[in-house]
Formats: sequence, structure tokens, C-alpha cells
Amino acid sequence: MASGLVESTLDPSRAARSEVVLAGEPWLARIERGQLLRIVDLEGNQAVDTLFFSAADPRERYSAVDTIRAAGALYLSAGSRLLSTEGSLLLTIVADTCGRHDTIGGACSSESNTVRYGQKTRPMHSCRDSFLAAAARSKIPLSKRDLTANINFFMNVPVTPEGGLTFADGISAGGKYVELRAETEVLCLISNCPQLNNPCNAYNPTPIRVLVWNGL
Repeated sequence: MASGLVESTLDPSRAARSEVVLAGEPWLARIERGQLLRIVDLEGNQAVDTLFFSAADPRERYSAVDTIRAAGALYLSAGSRLLSTEGSLLLTIVADTCGRHDTIGGACSSESNTVRYGQKTRPMHSCRDSFLAAAARSKIPLSKRDLTANINFFMNVPVTPEGGLTFADGISAGGKYVELRAETEVLCLISNCPQLNNPCNAYNPTPIRVLVWNGL
């Protein structure tokens, strides 16, 4: 079960990798077993759409359904175990200073933008575009069919009593982070959301920082 807020003891200056990802940009990397991945919300309330795949076989991927069922909870936080479509443990959230991450709201696309915000938004860039752009630039065989239910780190998507979804103001802030330990070799695919139409980020998408530490 998730255990709420937990701070990390890792020193950012000792990270093996540290990169800023601008709003609207993707990030794709292999995370080795035992490595630790930290995603930092630099300015607050930025949605970080994220997918994880088994590096050995990308057909095995993060499963929102299995993760939610095993945890008995809709939202992720420290202690959450991210399961794959084969029931394997991919990653564990070991530190979290935000405390709530959405795993049911999905990623924005030209189609969903049109439905939610009107036909004029159809040409606007989306997270699905970013996912596909990153896959196309890499040698990793990922395609549109691999873009299944993702995690929205730092995003607040409450569920109504009737079972509907509401996109509410975020509860994150500048400098909040989530940190995950890879329990096997995984591919991490991030879209730092470019969404300009959702008030949860004050209509202002912002950069994030991604850090990776070698296993301790």
C-alpha cells in the first residue's frame, strides 16, 4: 500500500544523469535494475505523462489495472508497486513529496483535445504526439498500439461519487518530486505535457528535471 510523503536521502550532485525536459518535450531512457529515477516538478502542478516497459520485451508494460487492483487504491504515492501486464514488479515508488499521482486520467491527444476543448484545439501538440515522436527517434520498437494507460505524475484527477473524472487544481508545487527504484530493466517514456487548455497547470506547462542514480 502507498504510505504517503517520504523524502529521499539521495544527493542530486551525485546523480549519474540529470536533465531538464522542457514542456511539450519527450524523454526516453533505459533504467537498469537497481537504478533510481527521480522526476522533479520544477515550478509546480506540471503533468508528467509516463509509461514504463520491460526493456527485455516492450510488449510487457506498466498495467494500470493490475497496479490499482494489487494496491486497492486509485492513486500512487510512496510505497506504490508498479506492476506489468504479466503481473511482474517493474518499479517501486521509494520517495514522494507530492503524495498523489493519477493513474486513470490518460494522456491528451488531438482527439481528446477536440472533445474536451473544441475543434480549434485539434492541431495542438499532445502527449500522444510526444510519445510517438520519442519512439520514432529511437531504435526501440514502440508504436501507437503500445500507448496504453499511463501515469500522470503530479496530476490531480478526483473521481466523483458517480464514477466520473474531474481535472482539478494540482496539489504539487515547485521542487516536489517522485522517486522510483527499478526492480528490473525498464524503458521509461515521458511526455512532459504541453497541455494549454487545462486549468490544473494554470494554462502554463513548465519544465521538469529527470535524475538517475546508479544502484546503491
